[in-house]
Amino acid sequence: MAALLPSPAALRPAAPSSAISSAAPVSASLRRLPFHPRPRPLKLSFPRSFPSLRHPRRGASGATMVDTAASSYASALADVAQSNGTLEATIADVEKVDGIFSDPAVQSFFANPTISLEKKNEVVQEIASSSELQNHTANFLNILVDMKRIDIIKDIVKEFEACYNRITGTEVAVVSSVVQLESQDLAQIAQAVQRLTGAKNVRIKTVIDPSLVAGFTIRYGSSGSKLIDMSVKKQLDEIAAQLDFSVSLA
Repeated sequence: MAALLPSPAALRPAAPSSAISSAAPVSASLRRLPFHPRPRPLKLSFPRSFPSLRHPRRGASGATMVDTAASSYASALADVAQSNGTLEATIADVEKVDGIFSDPAVQSFFANPTISLEKKNEVVQEIASSSELQNHTANFLNILVDMKRIDIIKDIVKEFEACYNRITGTEVAVVSSVVQLESQDLAQIAQAVQRLTGAKNVRIKTVIDPSLVAGFTIRYGSSGSKLIDMSVKKQLDEIAAQLDFSVSLA
């Protein structure tokens, strides 16, 4: 099977952590929002034993059980998306949500305990409307707000992407370059990664990294464990290392 071309969302450079997402004018919306009716509730099955409905437990190492909660929520959302045939549209929604919650202003707003749940739900509806999220995605965000678990949304995004990749047999490759690569170049990279991994599908995520000077790098595999470095920076580092070695021998 030919490699899947990246979706338009995947072809956009990933914003650095300090950048503010342009997916929706959220920061302006935080000042004053019109009320949007909440979408028709979608029944998501959350059993009483669901870890995120309890206070976070601490293991022997003192770490909270955030990963367990995030994984459970992500799996529930993936189940809903599979059942109504919207898995592809839902992964696109999740990518939009990830970009929006990369905005520190959004994170601070939802983390603020003095802001009412009603106001936070209104902001969720503004996000859903401006980003054209599906009804069940918007409702899912409302559930996170109501359960006071919106703080782990970034972890949920990672877990949902892992669910999506597992369900669809998809390998994710992160391509870093100084400038945005052309679509045909990304398609060739996707095909190369598919040959290397034997994956059924390949999704490309792009990142702009000026430190590379020129060229590009490709990270893929479990947690980005494999690297193909075609950057000028690597070549310069190798030259510098050789010069250092020569000086030490002199």
